Amino acid sequence: MKTAKRTNSKLQRRNDILGYAFLAPNLIGFIVFTLIPFVYALYISFFKWDGITDKVFVGLDNYLALLKDSGFRIAMKNTLIYTVLNVSTTIVSGLALALAVHSVKHLKTLFRTTLFLPNMVTISSIVIVWQAFYHPTYSPFSMILRTFGVENPPQWIGDPKWAMLCIIIMSIWLNAGYYMVLFLAALNNIPSHYYEAADIDGAGIWKKFWRITLPMLSPTTFFVVIMAIINSFKVFDQVALLTQGGPGRSTNVLVYYIYQESFTYYRFGSASAMAYVLFALIFIVTVIQYRGQSKWVVQ
Repeated sequence: MKTAKRTNSKLQRRNDILGYAFLAPNLIGFIVFTLIPFVYALYISFFKWDGITDKVFVGLDNYLALLKDSGFRIAMKNTLIYTVLNVSTTIVSGLALALAVHSVKHLKTLFRTTLFLPNMVTISSIVIVWQAFYHPTYSPFSMILRTFGVENPPQWIGDPKWAMLCIIIMSIWLNAGYYMVLFLAALNNIPSHYYEAADIDGAGIWKKFWRITLPMLSPTTFFVVIMAIINSFKVFDQVALLTQGGPGRSTNVLVYYIYQESFTYYRFGSASAMAYVLFALIFIVTVIQYRGQSKWVVQ
């Protein structure tokens, strides 16, 4: 009996060591590249430091200075505008695409793959294509408008009034396919007998959508909303590669402003404070979402 227990104990210990060995690469990567920088950024946010000279402790001054920083306020406003418009339109577009692909009987895989393709292409390649779309003179959009009699089309990313909208349109095209795949998976898991019962009761397409499809998709919608909000608050690539925050400061979002503070002006303390304000904002929004899910998410 003791021999059997000893054998089981050795086997359990061996399995534990093997499990930790598989976890070690990811855990080490998380500690080195995420946890340590996360804690160190909090430490730096209480100092004035340019990366070269000695750190000067300033307490909460970096955080208080953000209240007077017009660039930070503009970046925050731009981020909120981008988040609201991008999240709502991207989710609606993803759901609409999912419903369209789900309804077709033939070439479903082709449509799904084609619409998901932008997520498999590097962002730099995508930006090159969209730079051509938004060319101030030879843009396909401008040419179409000219054929309809518009003599002076917008300058697109060269116009402060249109630049943010241009980035949002590109982001919708980029991300809608990803959310479409998530919604498609959820649509395939809705039991068909719900629709059969609705057909017997004489329910129409819209009634089935509002009473069956949308409620049954609510868990996936909840996940998609949270991910879309987080990704929108963290938008950087599109701005850095397409507009560099311009023209003026019309597309200067928070993450790009943090990048400028860090690697253009070398104000690492101020940039770290901004990063933690962004973290707090995302955390608060996520908590509110989790608190409110019981009111609309069907379990």
